Amino acid sequence: MHVYLITTFLVGGCWLTLHQATMHAVIYHNPGCGTSRNTLALIRHTGVEPQIVDYLQHPPSRETLQSLIAAAGITVREAIRQKGSPYLELGLDDPALDDTALLSAMLAHPILINRPFVQTPLGTRLCRPSELVLDLLPPATRGFVKEDGESLLDEAGQRIRR
Repeated sequence: MHVYLITTFLVGGCWLTLHQATMHAVIYHNPGCGTSRNTLALIRHTGVEPQIVDYLQHPPSRETLQSLIAAAGITVREAIRQKGSPYLELGLDDPALDDTALLSAMLAHPILINRPFVQTPLGTRLCRPSELVLDLLPPATRGFVKEDGESLLDEAGQRIRR
């Protein structure tokens, strides 16, 4: 027996109906990152089992990385991780570096790719903070607490505004 939850969203003035059991999601994940782990947990919390890409082990192609960045509506520089990476050692803080050079560095050193990127039929986001993923998912129906103890969703699945 298959159970499907049908959810209807208002997106950009148009109604979009999703079947939660069949929603496709992809997360570019680093299991060593708390934000990435919380994002993955939030996706699963809504009943979606995503395709998980461990981008440190399996880096995206240049085309895929460019596509993720463009779809997320951010710049290449905004997609670079500075903290805990060789960003400064590689001189990537030089404002004269163009997108081609920055992308090449990210592909040569995948730890420079900020995470997690998530793609669903509702869009693509760099999910920092992790709760940004909620804009890409069916509504939650119960509470959620991040691994550090911070409550993100109340017992009815509604976002707790800070």
